[in-house]
Amino acid sequence: MQSLIQRALCAGAFLLVTLLSPQARAEAKDPPVYGAELQGFSYPWPVADFSFQSQQQILHMAYMDVRPDHPNGQVAVLLHGKNFCAATWENTIHVLVDHGYRVIAPDQIGFCKSSKPHAYQFSFGQLASNTNALLKSLNISRPVMIGHSTGGMLAIRYALMFPQDVSRLVLVDPVGLEDWQAKGVPYRTVDAWYARERGKTADQIRAYERKVYYADQWKPVYEPWVQMLAGMYRGPDADSVAWNSALLYDMIATQPVVYDLPRLRVSTTLMIGDKDVTAIGSDGAPADIRAKLGHYPELGRQAASAIPDAKLVEFPDLGHTPQLQDPVAFHKALLQALDGQPQRVEKTP
Repeated sequence: MQSLIQRALCAGAFLLVTLLSPQARAEAKDPPVYGAELQGFSYPWPVADFSFQSQQQILHMAYMDVRPDHPNGQVAVLLHGKNFCAATWENTIHVLVDHGYRVIAPDQIGFCKSSKPHAYQFSFGQLASNTNALLKSLNISRPVMIGHSTGGMLAIRYALMFPQDVSRLVLVDPVGLEDWQAKGVPYRTVDAWYARERGKTADQIRAYERKVYYADQWKPVYEPWVQMLAGMYRGPDADSVAWNSALLYDMIATQPVVYDLPRLRVSTTLMIGDKDVTAIGSDGAPADIRAKLGHYPELGRQAASAIPDAKLVEFPDLGHTPQLQDPVAFHKALLQALDGQPQRVEKTP
């Protein structure tokens, strides 16, 4: 009973926060506070845990396993981005399940409701191995892998390591399509990333997401995802959250996937919001270098040319997160891609 009351109070506080203006939110007396593993933040479906040993420690990976009423025999695995969680795939899960897909949506180690190890050598190879172990534990083979942002980098690594275990690859605004450091972005140590991540606020998160994820647009429906992140930075384990974020940023910044694209041998659809400007670490680069980074129309077309037989879908008016910014257009294109018929999609009114 106590946990039900706590969830109800948290949900009420969360709803209040999302309805307030940005200024009122900043002045709100009781904004949501979450634990290091997003304790207090509810996911739209039950969350299961996969426990496993990795790097001399027992870790747990949280995931949702959503099954359709009328299965089509296929499984879709959804891989979230750096500032996202499995829960941010909610709309996509509904669409896929309605079309008969069983959907597995994990939180990777270091993110959201999964373990936040203090000492862990993060690599996309390690995260791919963890994900493969999860799917094997569920007796899932040859799923569709759908990766967004950092999850796109992970999906690429997964398809390179386990090509026989992937039926189709869908990459949504993946990062790592350019080598930032080779283009002049200064190296940033993990300690420097940690200093940058400590004390991160909702206002900072919102400003970044508005510019990059939503092409300088904002809707109240985006606010829950801001508070999802900000709530962990307000929580009692904020330092652990910041430290894991720093380790993850180091992984992203130093392990670009652009050089590996020609080696992909899985049927691939690349979905790009042309107004995306993501360039990890570019805030530390000189202005003339920043101006040359994150040009996603160019990066997307170059990537599609590098990946054998890749199909490219462009969203001319959307940013880094088309599945949230224009879910109708995105899901139409996604279903066409899964049917083998991707095409250029204009933004819906």
